[in-house]
Amino acid sequence: MAAVRDPEATKARIFEAAVAEFAQHGIAGARIDRIASQAKANKQLIYAYFGNKAELFTQVLGRSMVDLAAAVPVDPDDIEGWVDRLLDYHAAHPELLRLLYWEGIEYGTAELPDEATRRDHYANKVAAIADGQARGVITDAIPPGDLLILLVSLTNWSTVVPQMRRILAGEEDSDHERLRASIKEAVRRLVAR
Repeated sequence: MAAVRDPEATKARIFEAAVAEFAQHGIAGARIDRIASQAKANKQLIYAYFGNKAELFTQVLGRSMVDLAAAVPVDPDDIEGWVDRLLDYHAAHPELLRLLYWEGIEYGTAELPDEATRRDHYANKVAAIADGQARGVITDAIPPGDLLILLVSLTNWSTVVPQMRRILAGEEDSDHERLRASIKEAVRRLVAR
């Protein structure tokens, strides 16, 4: 009896393998052969389902960002809670920040393949910050897009460069908790009215 094909399960395996491959090797270093092998899928299926390697990367990063936005929406009414949720999310999913970092290395300041979609994605986050500013719950002394960059940088950077976090802040659980408290204090001061 022939095995029953499940295209959705195959796509999911390919996607998971691609996340791991791109997070580890970046766009240039990733190999479709390794993704296919890890996903136990035919290499041609990857091209059929996702296009070329660059298109696959764009889809992987795009969906990862949508997952983050759904799991941890920007909340200007509870900045500290948002920071906690963002730190927890990135601790559980460090591959997203690695993907963004690789994208920065590969594209630099050049336009991204999905730039219009990305602008829409971030426009919603900036709008949430602007709304909090308009309602007076966070400072309006810094433009909303600039403030979001600063908040995300404070929250995400130690996950992007874990070696620096370990060297500068320590590697014990108590060091991680102290750093988390310091990040939250910096964020509180940054958004204070």
